[in-house]
Amino acid sequence: MLAHRLALGTVVATAVLIVFGGLVTNTGAALAVPDWPNTFGHNLFLYPWSGMVGGIFYEHSHRLLGATVGLLTLALAAALWRRGGTLRVLGLVALATVVAQGVLGGLRVVLLRDELALIHGPLAQAFLALVATLAFLTSPSARATAPIDRGLRHLAVVAAAVTYAQIVLGALLTHAGWLWLHVGGAVAVFAIVPIVTARARRTGDAVAAPLARALLALLGLQLVLGIGAYLARFSPLWIPGEQTTMLALPVVHRLVGGLLFAATVVLAVRLNGWQPQSGTEWTGRRTATRPASASGGMGDPSRIRRESRV
Repeated sequence: MLAHRLALGTVVATAVLIVFGGLVTNTGAALAVPDWPNTFGHNLFLYPWSGMVGGIFYEHSHRLLGATVGLLTLALAAALWRRGGTLRVLGLVALATVVAQGVLGGLRVVLLRDELALIHGPLAQAFLALVATLAFLTSPSARATAPIDRGLRHLAVVAAAVTYAQIVLGALLTHAGWLWLHVGGAVAVFAIVPIVTARARRTGDAVAAPLARALLALLGLQLVLGIGAYLARFSPLWIPGEQTTMLALPVVHRLVGGLLFAATVVLAVRLNGWQPQSGTEWTGRRTATRPASASGGMGDPSRIRRESRV
């Protein structure tokens, strides 16, 4: 259960980090701290709180949260290393991703290259989906799965891919102003994801059905936030709350987009019956048993059968 708790903690910390990343972007505070990995010459963890004002507060808080997520991911990877098998590999992937994310953020400051933000933002959302998947795979609910038809399994994977493409288009809108591509991506998401959620609810699966309902609720919330963010940025209409609302809408919109993607990935994992077996290979929906060992005839009982149903 330690790995599961660490994964959940990393999910929460990453969600908060995404919020602060959005605040950094939408307040223009990305370069409020001109050096990296230090902060105005101070060690990251020793910068005085009295100096955290204005844009420095957003940027330095973002860095502190990033370091916290990095430490949590390191602990999670260590816990998963002991589990072996695919979980060990996914833990290492998570660790490599968070390190790459930190380096990208630092290079954005040092090199003054805005295009690095186009990678930095979507990678954060991918990392959130990865640790959310690890939280699911290390939970007791990941063990037993119900039979799911092949069409729904494939459609769930497509829904996750389309949702991530929309996140990338959202980054292009934020940093390059590509509005109509993002609108087109939204149409694609709303064309596919509700179909997946409707079919997933009908499976009666103990995980997929409630997750599909939550995903549908997030989708509705995202629609409202997207319309609000569009009106705040691209229309002359008066918005209640003015600057505060104009700041909050895109930040929350970005967070809910990450939660949507994480939910679609976990749903795809569940519907496809992907279960990592500690110390063995990935378990899918096709049944295959390892051959008996030459020494014992009946095979090593510590080895686990790969299960999967067509």
